[in-house]
Amino acid sequence: MNSAAAADDIPCHDWQGVPITAATCGGCAHAELRRAGGCEPGRSCMQDAYARRIDRFFRTHRALANQHLAHPYFEVRAIAARHADLFRLPPLMADPDETVRLQVALRVPQRLLRQMRADPHREVRIRVAHRIDVADLASMIDDPDYQVRCIAAQRLPEALLPRLLADADLQVRLEVARRIGLPAMWRLLEDPAPEVRRIAAQRLPEPALGLLAHDPDWTVRWEVAGRAAEPVLTLLLHDAEPEVSRHAAERLAARPAAVVMVKTVERAEATHG
Repeated sequence: MNSAAAADDIPCHDWQGVPITAATCGGCAHAELRRAGGCEPGRSCMQDAYARRIDRFFRTHRALANQHLAHPYFEVRAIAARHADLFRLPPLMADPDETVRLQVALRVPQRLLRQMRADPHREVRIRVAHRIDVADLASMIDDPDYQVRCIAAQRLPEALLPRLLADADLQVRLEVARRIGLPAMWRLLEDPAPEVRRIAAQRLPEPALGLLAHDPDWTVRWEVAGRAAEPVLTLLLHDAEPEVSRHAAERLAARPAAVVMVKTVERAEATHG
């Protein structure tokens, strides 16, 4: 490979496996560019199978990207799509390779991006879910891929989050639990996963924490012990899990003496009428 010693120690071959050398450059459409020092086998070459060398070529010669959007090698089409004029991209929305469609999804305007919400490949739909206007994201709530639904749970308006409360995937429900507000937050208490109920214990209004004081998972009760007021803390002092009872005892012991005194007086007054 003479001066064309391969950068990154990867041999120079085109997408069909044919070695690329200075001698083969004469048959390239950009032979004049090569003679002028504008590209170099092994470093910057759009005929190479190695994506990094293709990218170097198009980053240096962006004006040539439009010419290669129909190239038979998907990497060339995908990298050219990063630099081509926007009005040349719509035909690539139906490209047979998802790598090309991924690049298109990063650049097309919203009116075209909406057409890619049902792309057959999950990675493309994930890109779409990240970019699409929130007003057009609701239709992706029922996407078959959990990651797409996770993104929807992160970006959708709070009012639409209840639709994802019963999602089959835990990661989606966790995203919902972190954002959902009252009154829908009450439904978190019914979730079968302790991870979701732990978030409920972290976010519910303090007066409602008693509802989780008998949760079957001790980590949920531990979260309750970290936020609850005295009546619930007193109950948790007798919890079967030592970590929970210890946490409740530490919270009670750390309460300001003045607060404890007020509570003592209130109890005495209640007892003696």
